[in-house]
Amino acid sequence: MTGSRSLSAKLDLFAAFAEIARGLGNAHRLDLLEHLAQGEKSVEALAGKAGLSIANTSQHLQALRRVGLVAGERRGKQIVYRISGPDVLDLIAALRTVGERHADGVKAVVEDYFDARDSLEPVGFLALSQALSDGLVTLLDVRPTDEFAQGHVPGALNIPLAELQARLGEIPTDLEVVAYCRGPWCVLAFEAVAYLRGQGRSAKRLDGGLPEWRRAGLAVEGR
Repeated sequence: MTGSRSLSAKLDLFAAFAEIARGLGNAHRLDLLEHLAQGEKSVEALAGKAGLSIANTSQHLQALRRVGLVAGERRGKQIVYRISGPDVLDLIAALRTVGERHADGVKAVVEDYFDARDSLEPVGFLALSQALSDGLVTLLDVRPTDEFAQGHVPGALNIPLAELQARLGEIPTDLEVVAYCRGPWCVLAFEAVAYLRGQGRSAKRLDGGLPEWRRAGLAVEGR
């Protein structure tokens, strides 16, 4: 009898875990979590960044909220969402790691798109910190200005990818550029590095984005 109750409790727990997995089971929801990892945002702002309708965005956020991955609160006429806690980012990081190591679909996308733009080893956090201290690199944050204002790596120069060509002259020519954005597979940094190299600049990616920098316990500037 006790064994039956124990098995039932375990299966109930596994069912709850499966609900979390189902909550994550949509590419748009993972994209929304990446945006929220940069800082809290309203439904309207998230819809604009994700390229979704407000209604569709709200539905995805409610699904994430039901399984405890995001939290929301009403502020006036807006509902503002945030990641429930840093452990949610740990979950996403674990999913990414497993996919990179074992999923053929993930490997194919990395090879076809990302490696075509930059297959070089990215710069680690420790190496970046030392290079910044020695004045050897320009750290380039290519996220939109609102995300930069919410938090960024100290010493970073913010030039959104869409403005990079017009503002190329703001980047020193005598230093290597290290670019970062929202995360390890954020396309903005890959595109920025490919463009800079095409202009004859020495450029590399940072091994992660602002969320990973935060998870490492490193200092962040901004509100």
